[in-house]
Amino acid sequence: MATYVSLCHYTAEGIKEIKQAPKRLDKAKALARKLGGEMKKLYLTMGSYDVVAIYDLPDDEAAARFALIIGRTGAVTTTTLRAFSEGDYRRIVKDLK
Repeated sequence: MATYVSLCHYTAEGIKEIKQAPKRLDKAKALARKLGGEMKKLYLTMGSYDVVAIYDLPDDEAAARFALIIGRTGAVTTTTLRAFSEGDYRRIVKDLK
């Protein structure tokens, strides 16, 4: 299972309908489950991004589907990052030639 971090900005439509955001979150969690993964954490943030979401999905293809489906709602734009655990990090660095 791969971990992903999405950095999200509310669109004008998303902020206008902000009271619907908890329902959209529930749908995003259900979508992650449907794609074989799980939404692990969600943070409302201040600064450059409005929301940070951390989730696990089986692979990059599932993550691309997730981002496209979320994006087409029109409520947020996302930048998605593939995240590696500390254990992965240590293994990757150790195996450098």
